[in-house]
Amino acid sequence: MDIQLAWLCLIFPFIGVLLTPILDRFNSTLRDYGAVFFSFLTAASAVMLLPLLFNAERLPLESMYVWLEFPIKVSFGVLLDPLSIIVINVVAVISFFIMVYCLGYMKGDPGITRFWMLMNAFIGSMLLLVLANNLIIMFIGWKLVGLCSYGLISFYYKDEKKYWIGGPEPFKFDKPSACGVKAFIVTSVGDMLMLGGFLIVYFYAGTFNILELYEQANTWIPAMAASPGMIILVSILLIAGPVGKSAQFPLHEWLPEAMSGPGPVSALIHAATMVKSGVFLIARFVPIFYYAYWTGGVEEAKYFFIIVAWIGAITAFLAASQGLVALELKKVLAYSTVSQIGFMMLALGVSGFGQDILLKGYTAGIFHLMSHAMFKACLFLCAGTVIHAAHSIYINEMGSMRKYLPYTWIFMGLAGLSLIGIPPLPGFWSKEAVLVATLESQHYLLFTFAIVTVIFTAFYTMRFLGMIFHGQPSQHIIKETSKPGHHVSEAYRTQTFACGALAVGIVVFGILGLKAEHALYDLFKIQLVKDLALSTVDHVYSFPKVLVICASIGSVLIGVIPAYMYFVSQKWNPDDAYNRSSLIQKIHTFLWNRWYIDKFYNWVFVQGTMRIASIVSKKEERYDVIVNRSMPEGVRSFSSSVVADRIENGFDKTVHSLLPKGISGGGSKLIDLLRADTRDLSSNIVYLLALTIIFVILALIRMMA
Repeated sequence: MDIQLAWLCLIFPFIGVLLTPILDRFNSTLRDYGAVFFSFLTAASAVMLLPLLFNAERLPLESMYVWLEFPIKVSFGVLLDPLSIIVINVVAVISFFIMVYCLGYMKGDPGITRFWMLMNAFIGSMLLLVLANNLIIMFIGWKLVGLCSYGLISFYYKDEKKYWIGGPEPFKFDKPSACGVKAFIVTSVGDMLMLGGFLIVYFYAGTFNILELYEQANTWIPAMAASPGMIILVSILLIAGPVGKSAQFPLHEWLPEAMSGPGPVSALIHAATMVKSGVFLIARFVPIFYYAYWTGGVEEAKYFFIIVAWIGAITAFLAASQGLVALELKKVLAYSTVSQIGFMMLALGVSGFGQDILLKGYTAGIFHLMSHAMFKACLFLCAGTVIHAAHSIYINEMGSMRKYLPYTWIFMGLAGLSLIGIPPLPGFWSKEAVLVATLESQHYLLFTFAIVTVIFTAFYTMRFLGMIFHGQPSQHIIKETSKPGHHVSEAYRTQTFACGALAVGIVVFGILGLKAEHALYDLFKIQLVKDLALSTVDHVYSFPKVLVICASIGSVLIGVIPAYMYFVSQKWNPDDAYNRSSLIQKIHTFLWNRWYIDKFYNWVFVQGTMRIASIVSKKEERYDVIVNRSMPEGVRSFSSSVVADRIENGFDKTVHSLLPKGISGGGSKLIDLLRADTRDLSSNIVYLLALTIIFVILALIRMMA
């Protein structure tokens, strides 16, 4: 029954994809509620798997069917273990509330049928990725997630000006179609590198099956380690995929532009699906590299953890600093997502720094994934309500909206306080777990990056909450509220319900925070020991835990107090501080330009490619003139003056006099073919050669089979 529920959880979203256009032919309301209903069935199936966590000794469970026998054996199946059960519940349950929110948010949109299909496909693809029992099926889900994200990010592909993001004037704007292409290309770079890592693993292990990779680690890891540098190469390739999908440095620049899609899409990408896939994949490989380093004695395996930890720490710091100055509401939340994913990566990275830190770091990473999914989904959905009400994407064009959106203020405030890390909300417990694991690893520079990130997070969160809901209303809000018949008010009830349900979940999860963390610790202890017989050691704190709590709360206060004074109570004027200091102005410009990383990428890769293309096109044009125009003209002139005359005057008469008319007619067609344009003839030859090669390859495969 448990395996059947896993299959149903995977199948329901794709059934929703297929039935949505059919239901649309009958009734639009039936279509809308039908799409949400299949996401509900998915969430219900996932929740019904939770009792397995209380009987973890039964796990893992696997069900598979042979999908491909030749040239390699690949099975299509599902794998249930504590990690996959937890993540599918995060995906399915959060996605369901997002779909409920969409009932009001997307009402009346002309492309809503396409929207429902893409949303259910997105959910199903993420579940396929998480439940896959082997790397090939996981990669298929991985690419489908990227494809669906492209369709949703560029949902407003007609690029109407009201859907542009970026700015404000005089800064440049980004069009939705370009944003979708950017996301697809950047993430695909990491995807292809990761696929190379999968293939190298298969070369040494002889299997793509995840459980078999765990079980046979004592055989294939030493074989891989026998080639110097191979473990490091595989580590880099495997990490590249999560770096792209989870928007980590240096492939993080696509995510701020992913805000061009509808508001619920941003919530789905940031909270439940795409960016969490990278964290999940790193968590899948942590036991293997931990075994290689601490049990197999492979020194190179430690670089997997070093790379992951440093990428996470740098990304968390870098993205949080950019959030300090951003004016687009969804872009601030996007920087926050990049930063918080960095925290998860940091925790998973330090888990390999010591035998007694594995469980603490691993638990902290997944625990933060769970709490972040809840409060970030709530933040993005509330942001959608705020943007619709204010008719603006900029927080400096809002202000004093608490009196117009009282429920949204409460829900977004709770989610924001959880993001800051205010006890007893879940963000506090999960952030504290990451800080403890980092400090216990005795890598104090990593801990310093994390603490500074906490300060930045507290500042920019209080900043956007203050600029939206407190202080004086902006001129834009005054203008909007003065329009006849226009009211700045709460959204549809379905939107308010979804935000409220997530806010209640945040409070409940916060109250149960410590118990949830301890339960996860025990679950992963069973899983990790069972998977690879890892020699884990229960964590013993070498630092007083109260020290980390004090450092965490102190960092929050350092960020919150000035932000409160500037943007909530407005006793301090940020413009005065900006105008007085040239240093602050330079720092602001630097952060506003995103550390100039995006501009550097555009200059090197986008403009660089265009420059190369312009040079090549000139040479290609010269080549085209000589080879494809001058030479054919010369051959045709020669054939017309010499060969064709002889054929027509001599050979043609002989053919017509000696051969039957049918054959002579064929000869005439042959002569016409000889007179054909050389370029057409050469393209036909290339076409025939390509077909011949394809048929030869197919014949060889059939012979080998």
